[in-house]
Amino acid sequence: MTTRREFLAAAAAAALLGRARPAAAAPAPLPELVLHGPPAGPSIIAAQAVESGALAAVAERVSFRVWKTPDEMRAGFASGKWAASIVPTYAAANLYNRGLAVRLVNVMTEGLLYVIATNPALTSLAALRGRALVLPFKNDMPDHVLHKLAAAGGLTLGGDIAVEYAGTPVEAIQLLLAGRGDAALVPEPAATAAVVRGMRAGKKVHRAIDVQKAWAEAFGGPAAIPQAGLAVSQGFASAAGERLAVLHAALVDAAVWVNANPASAARVAVAYLDLPAPVLERSIPFSNLRVTAATERKPALDAFFGMLAERSPAIVGGKLPDAGLYAL
Repeated sequence: MTTRREFLAAAAAAALLGRARPAAAAPAPLPELVLHGPPAGPSIIAAQAVESGALAAVAERVSFRVWKTPDEMRAGFASGKWAASIVPTYAAANLYNRGLAVRLVNVMTEGLLYVIATNPALTSLAALRGRALVLPFKNDMPDHVLHKLAAAGGLTLGGDIAVEYAGTPVEAIQLLLAGRGDAALVPEPAATAAVVRGMRAGKKVHRAIDVQKAWAEAFGGPAAIPQAGLAVSQGFASAAGERLAVLHAALVDAAVWVNANPASAARVAVAYLDLPAPVLERSIPFSNLRVTAATERKPALDAFFGMLAERSPAIVGGKLPDAGLYAL
């Protein structure tokens, strides 16, 4: 019978042998990777990861480009021309359920939606009864989230609260400052830009509603919405192999750095996002930037998708996505 001392000696020898073996060679970088992202907070993370050189092990040439509308993003994946993009998480589910080979790698923000207003008395959706709200991206993430929140409070958008639709967050801000609405729903960094722009125009714009907190109050759970993350084409996921985990890890590290160094992160991101560095810097604390693997956030994502689908099943492609959506 092997004694405990003999067992420990054998285990130690095995460990030494294991350390002596040469590590498996890392795969060579891919020739090129073009990352895409929205004009919103998570793109600050991507910009930092690209500019820092942290993705050198993923691809020899790495670049980052900002898309303007969700339709542009959908077209990029549908055409097969895009390999990777930060997307609204429900958009990844929708594309996957429609048969497009898209997989979700991670979640990059726990929510960055805010209702902004010029009237300090407007601090809740109930206070907007009989008033007008400007919403960007009709039938997309902001629209569905606000409809769901309004319904939870016994209100209807387009009924109790008048709705003015805008093409983009920038247009929504313009309409608000022009008096075409009493409040507007915008993501960061547009919300911070509105506060700064209002000051210059002699109008005090304030964050009337933190949508993440309102969501938690309405439906329970933490003040978090798994709103956006990195999606990749199946072709890229297959070609990348273990490099996909390297890409995810680089984004995890970049998010930590961005949160700890908002001024420096803003100076990096200003080359990509059409906003001044001070606005980007001020927006980071409100952007809830945290990168977690999609599989880790699956329960929260399923709950979020399910709530959105109650109003419009088509938003996630008619059903909750199966486990095949999740790349990591």
